[in-house]
This record gives sequence, structure tokens and C-alpha cells, in this order.
Amino acid sequence: MAQVLEADYLVIGAGGMGMAFADEILSHSDASIIMVDKNFRPGGHWNYVYPFCRLHQTSTCYGVNSTELGGDRRDEFGLNKGCYELASGSEVVAYFDNVMRRRFIPSGRVQFLPMCEYDKATGKARNTVSGEEYEFRAKKIVDSTYLNVTVPSQRPPTFDVAEGVKAVAVNDLPRVAPHYDNFVIVGSGKTGMDAVLFLLVNGIDPDQITWIMPADAWMFDRFTVDPGRKFSDPVTQYAIGIFECALEAENYRDFYDRLAGRELIKQLDPAHKPTRWRCATFTELELEQLRRVKNIVRKGYLEAVTSSEMTLSQGNVAAPHNAVYVDCAADGLPKVTDTKVFDGNTITLQTIRMCQQVYSAGFIGNVECNVNADEDRKNELCHPVPLPYLEIDYLRCALQNSKNMAVWLTEPAVVKWINESRTDLFSPLLDFEDPEVAQQIQAMGELIQQAIPKMEALLKEGMEQSA
Repeated sequence: MAQVLEADYLVIGAGGMGMAFADEILSHSDASIIMVDKNFRPGGHWNYVYPFCRLHQTSTCYGVNSTELGGDRRDEFGLNKGCYELASGSEVVAYFDNVMRRRFIPSGRVQFLPMCEYDKATGKARNTVSGEEYEFRAKKIVDSTYLNVTVPSQRPPTFDVAEGVKAVAVNDLPRVAPHYDNFVIVGSGKTGMDAVLFLLVNGIDPDQITWIMPADAWMFDRFTVDPGRKFSDPVTQYAIGIFECALEAENYRDFYDRLAGRELIKQLDPAHKPTRWRCATFTELELEQLRRVKNIVRKGYLEAVTSSEMTLSQGNVAAPHNAVYVDCAADGLPKVTDTKVFDGNTITLQTIRMCQQVYSAGFIGNVECNVNADEDRKNELCHPVPLPYLEIDYLRCALQNSKNMAVWLTEPAVVKWINESRTDLFSPLLDFEDPEVAQQIQAMGELIQQAIPKMEALLKEGMEQSA
């Protein structure tokens, strides 16, 4: 017999998004919550990341709104020098665990069921250790697993590995590094970049590194997205810069050239135009290090390796001697179809601000609690921003971001939450009572409205070119 549990909200998944949503429910209501997760502790994919993984955004703006992550400090040394600190993976896991143990459970309104697989078809969960089953009676079901992140350690390599060849998930790189002369980094996303930096920082000669790069990707300069909450700060100037580039652009290609010219986006090698974009952020010091690696293979995806040869989708390349292949190619941002956030008694957590999944979940929690409106209005405020993959997705995301902000400015409960939110990285303080700030807000709103039609035209042109 399944044990029957009752609550106002059943939250499936206790990763960053589920935790951020639940935190808002605790802060803004008297509701009860059941959280079900397949892992033994909260934190989602952070439980499986590589040991040298760190946040790519600053700690000051990550996590749940009620609880600070780290301190409001800047790094004084290293490749992140001068920028706000980036929590390590172990710090992030400990953070979410502490939020659960010191805030959620002591509230008396949260039940946490770890090591439980939830079956969406039956609405039941089973503890994978004890076998105990649970049945739920909840007013609303919150799916925080829709954007399910996969990291390399959670699956085997995507390429065939011949006998005598060593391939490891990036998690094992520190353990195996002392035993090999050469390193083949497979994957050009954030994980691959982190793996290259790990090797270089630890004294590996760049010539010992071969980097399999199926496609180059645009990157953010981390200093342009440093936390700032005034119109003069880099973040706001970054947003204004996007709109100005769109209005000035003669065509789709020119839009990206203008962004790059202003260094609003950056690339690894000016000789190779990026075709991807995955929200990676880097400092100039990190880019200088990455550019030291010259053995970059741009022949598509790695399909197979032997002791003498690497087979790629666009050709073969000789394999380095005594090399370990480091798998960094898992899809951290999966491709999913946008669906309604609010749909009857189901809430599906999604990204509603570009590259800000955890922030978005907190935002949705606020709308659920504090916006007294019908489902259509709530969905208008929480329109999903597509997850990025291709270069064109940067424009697609920036466009939907702009449309969302224009709607947010019309909802007092949202404006209040933005002003008070610890995790808000991109919004200026929206003080409509201050005449000077109100004038700046109005000017920003007018700029957004002018830029949206031009951005739509550029997006249409880009889609036609890629068709």
C-alpha cells in the first residue's frame, strides 16, 4: 500500500529551479510543500559535476532569494581577478543542502523525499532504496525537471573507444591527468573550456592539448554581467547596447558584428566565426589562456578513436601519443519545446530570462504567490525564453527577453519583486517614485519598444538564411 501524503504543492525535483520556486512559496504564502527528488540530497545536477566546476555567473546572484551564497566579495587573484567570486560545485551543493536542512524542513511546511523516482503517469513515487511507495494529494504539481540537465558523468562517451584507448568523463580528469602525456578535450562548450583551463592552470603545456571543437561559440565577458542595479552599471549598459546594435544594424550579420565590435559578445578566434551560443561567460584573462591552445580540430563531432587515429564526422586526424580522451560533450542545456508555465493545476518551470534558469524559477514562484490574476495573465508574465544552442538563438533570446521586460513593467507585484530580489542580475532598480530614475525607466521602455520590431526583422532574416 502506498503511503498517502498531502500538501498544497508537489514539487518534482529539488535542483536549483525547484529550490528557488519553493523558497518563494515559503516566503510569500502559508502553503505546504512536498519535494520529491531522485538524488540523496538537493542540488540536482550539481551532485554530479566535475570537481573543478564553478559557477559561470557570480555567487552573489545565484540560488534562492532568502539565503545568500558566499559573500559579496571579489576575487583578488587568479583568472577571475577583479570579478565577483564564483562558487565551486561543492559549495553550491552544500548551499542547497543547507537551505533544505536549515530553512525548508525547520519551517514545518516542507517534506523532502530524497532517493525517490516520480512516475508522471501514475502520480506516484517510489524510494529506490527501501522500495516504499508514495501517493500524493496536492492542489498543484510543479515540474522542475522539464529542463533536465545532463552532465558527462551521467552517461557513457558518445564516441566509440577502441581497446587500449583511455576515455574518461571530465570528472575523472584530475585523477588521471598525472598518467598521460597528452590530452584530447572533446567538446567546445563551457565544460570543455573549463577542462582546458584546468590543464593550463596546472602547468600542462598547450602543445599537449588537442581540442575537438565541433563549432565555435560566442561568449560573454563576465565583467559586463557583473552584478549591478543602477542604470550606469555595466549590466544595464549591456542591455542598452543590444538594443542600439539592433537599431543600427544593416542586416543580420551586421548585428553580430556590431555586438562583437562593442565587445558585448566575444569569440575565441576571430578567424573562425562562431555558429553556436551557450551562455558561457569568461574573463579576458581566461580567454588569453584558452587562446594558447593551437591544436584545435574543427572537423565536426568525434565519432571513434583508436590508438593511432581519430575519426570525426568531417574527416580523420592522427591521434596524439599516450593521450587520454576527456568527454566534455554532454548537453547541459537540453533542447525542449516551450510549453505553458501555468496550465491548470500544473506549473512547468522554464527559463523566462535568458540563461537564468534558477532566477526564472524564483520569478515564477513570485507570480504564483503575488499576482492576483487569471492563468492567461500569469503566462503573459512568464513567457518562456528559448534555451540557446545556435548563434541565432542569441537574437531569439534577446528578443523574447525584451518582450518579457516590457510586460513585467506593467505588473506592480513583479516590479516590487525585481527591486527586492537578491538573485536579479540584469534589472536596474525600478524606482518610479524617483523622478530621475523614472525618466530613465521611461527612456529604456521607449528604446525597447523601438528595438523590438527591428529585432524581429533581423531574426526573420537570420532564419531565412539558415533555412
